[in-house]
Amino acid sequence: MKTVKLDHITKIEGHAKLHLVIDNNKIKKLKLGAFEGARYFEGLIVGRKQHDVPIITSRICGICSCIHVTASVQAVEAAFGIKASQQTKKLRELMVIGERIRSHASHLYLFALPDYLGFESSIAMAPKHKKEVNQALELIKLGNNIVTTIGAREMHPVATVPGGFTALPKQEELSNLLKRLKQQRKQAISTAKLFASLDYPEFENKTQYLALDDNGYSNISGNIVSQDQKINSDDYLKHITEKIIEYSTAKFSTLNKKPFMVGSLARLNNHFNTVSKDTQKLIEKFDLQFPIHNPFYNNLCQALEMVHHFDEATEILENLKIKPEQPAELKNKSGRGVSAVEAPRGLLFHDYTFENGKIKHANIITPTAQNLNNLEFDLWKYVPALLKLSEPELKFEIEKLIRAYDPCFSCSAHFLQLKLER
Repeated sequence: MKTVKLDHITKIEGHAKLHLVIDNNKIKKLKLGAFEGARYFEGLIVGRKQHDVPIITSRICGICSCIHVTASVQAVEAAFGIKASQQTKKLRELMVIGERIRSHASHLYLFALPDYLGFESSIAMAPKHKKEVNQALELIKLGNNIVTTIGAREMHPVATVPGGFTALPKQEELSNLLKRLKQQRKQAISTAKLFASLDYPEFENKTQYLALDDNGYSNISGNIVSQDQKINSDDYLKHITEKIIEYSTAKFSTLNKKPFMVGSLARLNNHFNTVSKDTQKLIEKFDLQFPIHNPFYNNLCQALEMVHHFDEATEILENLKIKPEQPAELKNKSGRGVSAVEAPRGLLFHDYTFENGKIKHANIITPTAQNLNNLEFDLWKYVPALLKLSEPELKFEIEKLIRAYDPCFSCSAHFLQLKLER
């Protein structure tokens, strides 16, 4: 029996570990888990008033702070019976689209692409692929500028609050964003073509795909759908169950007691026919047949989503004329509010119960916590075909699958710890 411990493996967000026990070329044990320290955000906001909550919960993630803020303010509004204006909804859409563009560009070019071009990192890739790296940086900058224009800063936006915005963008600023989106649209299309040209491993593992639905593709509103069911967002706890696993500090989730996947692949499996017309043309050009059951194609689906979001943001900006308005006033109330939204990596839930204007109970379920169970499910099926590889090759192929999910175990250190026993 042989034990191998590998540390400091790059290109995933945060800390993860994989423990494999192999006997006679058969897997006897496979455990994938996160070992981040507990962060207690659900406890930190108990006793807090409504305006404090989004400021705190945006710190859950530096990469996805905009969608956490949006989920948080919408959950507060649902609990307090406040309906956001159409202008507020469109500005929130723009802000999370900006975040989606920068997140997808970061993952695709800086984390995933080196795997397929034969480099250990984007830094090693840069000298020979300067165009791709520069394109990534330009897309990330555009995403950051959209977020800053709407949310008042790049990370942890402060302008969006329950009931509206404390400050509204100027029409000139929005016009400049529209101009840049039209100028850089070719970069989004180029990204989709690049990731359609890559040679993905041949692997399929059918599962359930869960995504938000608001009469089709949606970012921040609607109910939840899979291929064969529709779930009211307020009733998500009747179907999605989190459980504690002894080898992971992140919980594992099931949908009606079975693994499921969220994220770009899940969104397109459910809504490929409701994305923008040019995105649908690319789907036809690439001869993609949905539903796709190969998780490696989550990379390509992120690239396709980027084209859709360029088109979506362009349409919003072409029709948005800013009117002065103040955030709606929230009076202290008791009640429950749920917001289901789509983070870059998949479904995100913020669920708050208030008592006399203060949080009594909170439940937040992130996309990675929902995907972990399915990722382990995929590894059980994928790894047996890799057992004849050398240990470095085995590790690389396992990491490639993990990276395809674009997991966010945390937003600080980045490595996978692999413990292998033969």
